[in-house]
Amino acid sequence: MATQAISTSLAPQKRTSLKVYFWRVANNYVLRRVIKALATIFVVITVTFFIIRLMPSNPVDIFIQEQMALYNSSYQEARDRAAALFAIDLTAPVTQQYLDYMGNLLRGDLGKSYRSQGAGVADIIKQFLPWTLFSVGTALFISFTLGVALGMVMAYRRETPLDYVLSTFASLVSSIPNYLIAIIIIVTFGSQLRILNIAQMRGSISPGVQPGFTLKFIGDVLYHAALPIFVYVLTTIGSWMLAMKSSTVATLEEDYVTVARARGLKDSRIMTSYVGRNAALPLFTQLAISIGFVVGGSVLIETIFVYQGIGQQLLKAINQRDYPVMQGIFLIITVAVVFANLLADLLYGRLDPRIRVGSEETK
Repeated sequence: MATQAISTSLAPQKRTSLKVYFWRVANNYVLRRVIKALATIFVVITVTFFIIRLMPSNPVDIFIQEQMALYNSSYQEARDRAAALFAIDLTAPVTQQYLDYMGNLLRGDLGKSYRSQGAGVADIIKQFLPWTLFSVGTALFISFTLGVALGMVMAYRRETPLDYVLSTFASLVSSIPNYLIAIIIIVTFGSQLRILNIAQMRGSISPGVQPGFTLKFIGDVLYHAALPIFVYVLTTIGSWMLAMKSSTVATLEEDYVTVARARGLKDSRIMTSYVGRNAALPLFTQLAISIGFVVGGSVLIETIFVYQGIGQQLLKAINQRDYPVMQGIFLIITVAVVFANLLADLLYGRLDPRIRVGSEETK
């Protein structure tokens, strides 16, 4: 009887401790963000799957049209070739196709390309994604570094001729679409002035160059990626400059900067330790988000310069209605963007604990 009484008295305490544990887990800042990220990925994958199938035409119809246009084939001949080429059943219910796709995705299988026979979607991504990461990633690093430095210069030299020139430049390059600048470069420096050999700079690497950690390989990669990197830098540096200038001006008016000057600290130390560090805080969050768009922000530029990256493969897959390749690339873009936002949330919460504490207090 005594043992039963003790166990009965401990039962409410056990239930209370479990309730407190689940409450703490539910209010965990990191866990909430991770669950939200995973839920977002699931929703985007589902919506993307059905939207792709709502596009006009399908892979078989596109292939038949190409055969009839390129080889002057009859409709029946083109249809017979399509039947032999495409081992797919597009007449199956869309819900069944979705369940099959999600089942394969859970096993890590992204499927095989409809148009590139025998090529897996994962292999296509592995082949072309590194080139996009290199070109856009390098440009993002350069534009962010230069933009932050020039933005601080603009803030410290505000209302001077240098500030007016840099502000005008930043506003101008930020308002021009990157594809328009790419076309201007090709027409002006490639066709008219003939300064650049655009045809030779196509692709991501020259034929016959062996990949490896050699000066020849590195120089050739930089040569082919030079124009995309230049366009990316030119069209993104302005936003970093203006954002850093605005943030630096606001930081210069903070009380701790006034106190630091009253203490007689050198301007160089105030600029780096007090102003620069705090002014760049919002930009690091924006940088983390921008990293997520590295994969999807290269479609037009890679197509214009014929740079063999994942963006060009995405446009090719869209034109051919290659569903598995489209879904695989959209999946990579979704994961990159969502986890970049997650990284930004966690980074900002770590750099500024008030964000994390304030979020937990509102729950």
